[in-house]
Amino acid sequence: MGLRQDLGVLRHRDVRLFISARFVSMLGSAIAPVALAFAVLDISHSASAVGTVLAARSIPNIIFLLVGGVISDRLPRHLVILVANTLSGLTQALAAVLVLSGHASIWQLAAIEAVNGAAAAFVTPAMTGVLPSIIDKADLPQATAISGFARSAALIGGGAVAGVIVGLTGPGVGLAVDAATFLLGGALISRLKLPPVPRRTSSMFTDLREGWSEFASRQWVWVVVLAFGLLNVIFTACYTTLGPVIADNTFGRTAWGVVSACFGAGLVAGGLLMLRLKPRYPLRAGMAGMLLGAPIILCLALFPQAITVAVAAFVMGLGFEIFGIGWETALGQHVPLDKLSRVSSYDMLGSFIALPIGQLTVGYLAAALSVKAVELYGVTLYVLIIVGTLVVPSIWKLRRLDHAPVG
Repeated sequence: MGLRQDLGVLRHRDVRLFISARFVSMLGSAIAPVALAFAVLDISHSASAVGTVLAARSIPNIIFLLVGGVISDRLPRHLVILVANTLSGLTQALAAVLVLSGHASIWQLAAIEAVNGAAAAFVTPAMTGVLPSIIDKADLPQATAISGFARSAALIGGGAVAGVIVGLTGPGVGLAVDAATFLLGGALISRLKLPPVPRRTSSMFTDLREGWSEFASRQWVWVVVLAFGLLNVIFTACYTTLGPVIADNTFGRTAWGVVSACFGAGLVAGGLLMLRLKPRYPLRAGMAGMLLGAPIILCLALFPQAITVAVAAFVMGLGFEIFGIGWETALGQHVPLDKLSRVSSYDMLGSFIALPIGQLTVGYLAAALSVKAVELYGVTLYVLIIVGTLVVPSIWKLRRLDHAPVG
């Protein structure tokens, strides 16, 4: 009976549409990093080149995040997502053509990823505000968990497909599939009918000040964001950038796709767990779950074998989903809807602003120290940051709301 009640949110047409769109988008998102990393490695066998292309995406993403948050609070969020997805789909199609034709260069892929990064700066804040605008706040944990389950299932399929495509046909086909998912996801999201959100006529700078005020007034928000500013640098350097390099030199590209699929399987398991448990303290559970990201960095450093890394990826996915659902629930329940996209944009700005540092420097650090040393230093800092975050009272004590909506 409990599970039937939890799934009752799927009776809502717009909830089903949103979850379908998210599934398709995440399917492509699972394929894209694998295809892009190995496309770069085919051109230049260098971790620095991979980091450069990744940084070319993250820098414009950071620059436009605050603008994306303001626009997503001012305009219909589903239309913002549609325009951004269409742009991303077309540019990824161009990348696929260049790679498949053999004419791709590092600067071309970097330029294309820069456009995609700018577009994503509008998508993510807009996505954050969709579910809270179509579902009661008391039902938000269930809806978020189901949405996360769909996303995780897509990552399983996407990771497996990425491994097969890149291993057997090459990264160009993977980029083409990614382009198609962007366009399909945009078509699905365009069918949403979102209720209007009351908005005051004000300047963009006034909106940014309001968003900052909401962000800074909640200690649990800015402490977690500060922590993730550091955690994301470590994870991107040790897993996203060096992971494919280690795989290329040890257990192979196809197995790296299997690792991605196992990560998705862990996300599914985490979503199912959160759907049933619905922890009373979502951030306490979430930050504890982030500790489960440490084993995979250790495995890449000490045991770079397909089986051990795949198991660690599953454990990582489990923990990351526990955090993701807890964080989305906390924001959706405790931040006013008309300011949610702006607060989300400050969240992402703080979380991602230092990413280019890790992406651009990790190749040089690995050359100067060794890949193994970078991984071991990284995992030590990773654990210390999470433990430090967990002792903050506002994070430890933040409770889930079961009934009354906020402000």
